[in-house]
Amino acid sequence: MKRRKIITGLDIGTTKICALIAELNGEDRIEIIGIGLAPSNGLRKGIVVDIDKTSHAIKSAVQKAERMAGQKVESAYVGIAGSHIKSINSHGVVAVTGDEKEIKESDINRVLEAARIIPVSSEEDILHVLPREFIVDGSPGIQDPLGMSGIRLEVETHIIKGASTSIQNLVKSVLRAGLSVDEVVLEPLASSQAVLSSDEKELGVVLADIGGGTTDLIVFHEGSIAHTSVLPVGGNHVSNDIAVGLRTPVSEAEKIKIMHGSVMSDQIKDNEKIEVLAASGKERKKLSRKLLSQVIEPRMEEIFNLVKKELEQVGPKDLTPAGMVLTGGASLLSGSAELASEITELPVRVGEPDYVSGLSNVIDNPVYIKKGDNVPRAIFSTAVGLIEYGINNGDAKQSSASSNNSREVVSSFFSKLKKWFSEFF
Repeated sequence: MKRRKIITGLDIGTTKICALIAELNGEDRIEIIGIGLAPSNGLRKGIVVDIDKTSHAIKSAVQKAERMAGQKVESAYVGIAGSHIKSINSHGVVAVTGDEKEIKESDINRVLEAARIIPVSSEEDILHVLPREFIVDGSPGIQDPLGMSGIRLEVETHIIKGASTSIQNLVKSVLRAGLSVDEVVLEPLASSQAVLSSDEKELGVVLADIGGGTTDLIVFHEGSIAHTSVLPVGGNHVSNDIAVGLRTPVSEAEKIKIMHGSVMSDQIKDNEKIEVLAASGKERKKLSRKLLSQVIEPRMEEIFNLVKKELEQVGPKDLTPAGMVLTGGASLLSGSAELASEITELPVRVGEPDYVSGLSNVIDNPVYIKKGDNVPRAIFSTAVGLIEYGINNGDAKQSSASSNNSREVVSSFFSKLKKWFSEFF
């Protein structure tokens, strides 16, 4: 039986757990063959606060993805976020070894290890050492020095570190769910691989991934990472504001945010009405959609002002002439791109992993799809990015597991997915 190239991405978010199983076909195209979603109850602002609840949700999401794909998975690339994430730029330098003075893989590894020598407390672990550029004998701007001749090799890196306990609790949750961890990956780094073009990275761009509990930022300049940060505010704060402002359960607030939410209240007619479940959960009431928007708008303004303040600390506006790309669930709110552009004074677009096949077949549900709209792939940016990261940074897992009856499994899963979304909310 022909072996299949399989890789799994696991986005462990504050609102939802998303497991994606992908297959690389002969044309090097990523095809999503399994997807599983589960409500996330064990995290707060991207940090695990209940290992049992988190592992249960992970297991549920993975099992759904496995049933759809028709095969078991043993490991996954796991996304991480949270306010404990910190980053720093570092420099490393070594002498090139060997009589021929040709840069080898061992020299590159040594200079990256030299760059890792930074102040790290006993409570922190380094997640990534990302090379920004290599310098050979004083010549900068080199992306891959392998095979070049030189005496002195230097590297500029962007190092990302996080709280040891937060990382360990995340890994424990995955292990308890029955999976091993291929690598823990910073979520905005993963999302950037799914939604940013190489031209945008080269020109200079910022990605803002607005998740449930956090807003993750990553800035690229001249093709390399210049800055990363995690802001402790996200879409859940919007939902909580709606629940309080409209006196409705949080689950109902999340639903009406997605279905009717807008961040531009002045663009909504006064006579537009929506139905909202009362806090008692026993009756529904009609309210103005403009009122809903007036609740959402200040919180989204706060998020984009925090983004602007963070970018001002990074450098001048001409650092990111390609503008800003929004992704994540809250980026789907009507008017988000316009409001972000108005506040940050940058061109803004909504990014999604539209080059990946298979996603559009599994999101046909009454919650995330508004009438006449396209499939909102932005909610899967991190999970797809984790798969992309795994492909670029490690060998895709080879699997000869049988996929007998997988087509029947997929058809059955599609028919159940719509029902699942209504239960999820």
